[in-house]
Amino acid sequence: MLIMVLPSLDSRNLTYLANKDKEAGNMLAQQIENELVNVPKDSFRWWMRFIVVMDSYQKPGQSLFIVTPNEQIITAETKNIDLVKNFSEKSHHVDDPAKKIYGSQEIIGPFLVHYASTEYKLYILQQATDIQSQFVNFIFDHPFLLLTLTMLASSPFLLWLSWSIAKPARGLKQAADQVAKGNLQEWPELEKIGSSEYKATGASFNHMLRELKRMQQVQQRLFSDISHELRTPLTRLQLATSLLRRKQGESSEVIRINDEALKLDSMIGNLLSLARMQYDNKEIREFNKINLLFKQVFDNATFEAEQIGKKFIVTNLPTNHFILCYPIALCSALENVIRNAFRYSNNQIVVNFITQQQKVIITIDDDGIGVAESELEQIFRPFYRIGDARDRQSGGTGLGLAIVANAIKRDHGTVKAEKSYLGGLRIVIVLPIHQYK
Repeated sequence: MLIMVLPSLDSRNLTYLANKDKEAGNMLAQQIENELVNVPKDSFRWWMRFIVVMDSYQKPGQSLFIVTPNEQIITAETKNIDLVKNFSEKSHHVDDPAKKIYGSQEIIGPFLVHYASTEYKLYILQQATDIQSQFVNFIFDHPFLLLTLTMLASSPFLLWLSWSIAKPARGLKQAADQVAKGNLQEWPELEKIGSSEYKATGASFNHMLRELKRMQQVQQRLFSDISHELRTPLTRLQLATSLLRRKQGESSEVIRINDEALKLDSMIGNLLSLARMQYDNKEIREFNKINLLFKQVFDNATFEAEQIGKKFIVTNLPTNHFILCYPIALCSALENVIRNAFRYSNNQIVVNFITQQQKVIITIDDDGIGVAESELEQIFRPFYRIGDARDRQSGGTGLGLAIVANAIKRDHGTVKAEKSYLGGLRIVIVLPIHQYK
């Protein structure tokens, strides 16, 4: 629209006169016409008398031109005849006199002058009253430059407009990313920004979060209740097994029942730990110095390694960094990972610390048989059991690493599994470092 409208604002365009200018031109034409009544048409060089009459009425800075019916021009100013010819081709209706600027001059007309029953046209050349700058003229003369300047001028507005339109979408994406990380908190601002469609989407999104959170709480509560209820029959089963052993002595059947009862007890214990951590955890989150927090874990691991004849190494343990965490749950998670490494390693377990960009990266490597690459992302899922010798040998419940992942996630950290440089499995734990004053 700007490109279409701007050229019409060029002051050099042909414009029709206002009533005031039109009346002044007609008055001048009438005065000249009254003087020409005294000039005989057939007199010698009658057109010279035209020039004399025009000179007597033209103002300083003006030049008057009369165009005859056969397109001849009568004037004393011969150097601008071409301008008058050009203008007379564009404006030749005396009922609609016009104006056009040529450089620093303007021509207005035509105005009707009667002489000897013949109609003549009067044009006035004078200094322009509205001269636009050469730069503006240059822009109007080069439409592609005008287009470029228009685009440059409108770009900040368009960028702001696109940013404003996309702002609600960015907020929705940010909220979705947080949900993908397990954060089910509501986002009230999604219902306040953007168009009505975005606000309605934000309201639906928050409703979805409320329902997800409610379902999660119901699931966790059910999880906890079932685990507690299972403990009662399990206790009775273990008691009955003990009585049976007393009456009939040891047998393969009794041993099998006792082993399965112990596995079930371990599984229920893990379920309770996971439910307690997710639903009714009473532990307080607090600042802890890394080396002091994990000292007992590493002392216990060192003692255990000596007893089973394996090498346990801790490298680059930070001594001046703090993390904000649930200390018991985090230490339990790290101890769980180290015990898994003891269980599956052949000879060596290495724990290494790396601090960078306000994060501490803890790696636990073992030289065991490792885990298939296709299962590295799955082993932190509850009840996921690896279908190879590593899992069959352990008889695990598939809940240990799920508890580890949950504990680390609560401290705003991440955990993943990789192939170890020792040949076995590497667990990578990343935790944020905090400034403690």
